[in-house]
Formats: sequence, structure tokens, C-alpha cells
Amino acid sequence: MSNTDFVLAVEDLTVSFDGFKAIDNLTLYLDRGELRVIIGPNGAGKTTLLDLICGKTRATGGSIKFKNEEMLGKPEYRIVRAGIGRKFQTPSIYENLPVFKNLEVSFPHGRGVFGALAFKCTQEVNDRVQAVAGEIGLAGKLDWEAGLLSHGEKQWLEIGMLLMQDPELLMLDEPIAGMSARERELTAELLQRICQNRSVIVIEHDMEFVKRIAHKVTVMHQGRVLAEGPMDKVQSDPRVIDVYLGH
Repeated sequence: MSNTDFVLAVEDLTVSFDGFKAIDNLTLYLDRGELRVIIGPNGAGKTTLLDLICGKTRATGGSIKFKNEEMLGKPEYRIVRAGIGRKFQTPSIYENLPVFKNLEVSFPHGRGVFGALAFKCTQEVNDRVQAVAGEIGLAGKLDWEAGLLSHGEKQWLEIGMLLMQDPELLMLDEPIAGMSARERELTAELLQRICQNRSVIVIEHDMEFVKRIAHKVTVMHQGRVLAEGPMDKVQSDPRVIDVYLGH
């Protein structure tokens, strides 16, 4: 199968930990500009899949092509430079720096924080910070110390830090955990905005939220794809109800 049209083509991906197949011959294709949500019970391999795509974990077999280029075996920083951004469950922001500075140091120049802190804030960087702050809803709080933001705002800031690098694929692990109802709503709108010009993979448990944002849903179970398609089709699939929604 030719993968030229997909931004991400994961084929026959397998990873074993001590003989246990955490990911078992998994195949998944992601379109440009698609917002895909991955759901499934705990231990289904959802986070492991993201770990494999971003190079944090090494696969045992298979292929991960991003824009037709093989990513397997590449170090994490090369995968980031290729255009893949990943947000983990706990936000890692610089709490004692202002929001502006958090975004500024995320602009891809000097590798490492000290290189980034030393460089001059050019017009290009400033414009990018302003644009991203607007996108994540923090334009009015650029001079705030990041530690003073609400839980939801910290999550948005971290998404913004990834957006500073303008990734073509953004992966988010449970982005709305611990958020208020209003923050969840704003996050849904934010995700719909950012997938206008990039692909997004979200791991999520909240079915209402999934329904609201997903273009397509992949259900994982025991390291494999159990079902895939629009939310309503997936929700009514007897196998999915059996292993997941039924519990």
C-alpha cells in the first residue's frame, strides 16, 4: 500500500516487554488535518503507542512512517524536528517564568533552555508568541507567572509551547483530565482550531468530549485496533460495548 497520502502510517507495529506484547501488530493511518481520538480500557496500549511514535520507546517490529519517512530507530529530538509534538499527562511548564517567556523559550532555535534563554527575542519570535497566545486563549495573560494560571490554562500553555514549534502532528494524552466543565468546552474549541492545519491524535476517556471533537475514533484493546470509524458507529459496535463501554 502506498502511504503517500497519509501524514502518519503505522504498520504492523509490535512492542514486547518481557514477552508481553503491549502493542501487537497494530496498523493505523492518519490523514492530514485529521483529529483522531484513541480510546480503550486501561492497559490497551494507548500511551505506549504515543511513546513509540515519538521515539521514547523502541519498537520490536513494524514501521512508523511520518510523511513517508521512517521514524523507527530515530532519536527523540530528530522526531521532534521532523514535526511531531507530544504532550504528556502532567504539564511541564516553567512555573516561575511568565507565560510569554514559556512560549518564547519553546521557539525552535537554540537547543536546550539555556541556549533559548540567551537568544534575543526577534520580531519573528514575538509575532509567533502573540499568535499562539491568541490561539490558546492566553493573550491577556502573557505577563502572568505561569504558576499562577488555573489547571486548565496550564494545559493550554503547554499545548501552546508545542504549537510554537509548529508541529504537523500533535499528540495529546488525556488533555482534559482535571478540568472544569467550562475549560473542557474551551479545550474542545481549541483542538478544533488547531487541527485546521495539522493532524492531532488525542487519547481520552471522557466519551462526551470524544463525541464532540473526534473526526474518527480508534478503539484499542490488548495492544490491537478493535474498531475504528465515526464515534456513533464505534459506540454501537458490540465488541466495543463488550470490552469497554459495558464496564
